[in-house]
Amino acid sequence: MWTVIYIAPTAKIAERIKQRLTDEGFLVQVRGISLSKNQFEIVVPAGEVEEVQEVLNSILHK
Repeated sequence: MWTVIYIAPTAKIAERIKQRLTDEGFLVQVRGISLSKNQFEIVVPAGEVEEVQEVLNSILHK
C-alpha cells in the first residue's frame, strides 16, 4: 500500500523531491491531486514511511 508523505505545491517541487528520494534508493510516485489547485502527492510504500520521512526532513530543511 502506498502512503502520502508530502503534498507539493507545484510539479517542479514534486519532481525535485521524487528525484532526491529516488537517489536515496526509495520507491517514489507522484500523483496529481487537483488540477484546479495544481497540488501533487508524494507517495511511498507504507513500509518505508519512517525512513523516507527522515530523509525528506533533511531535504526540506536545507
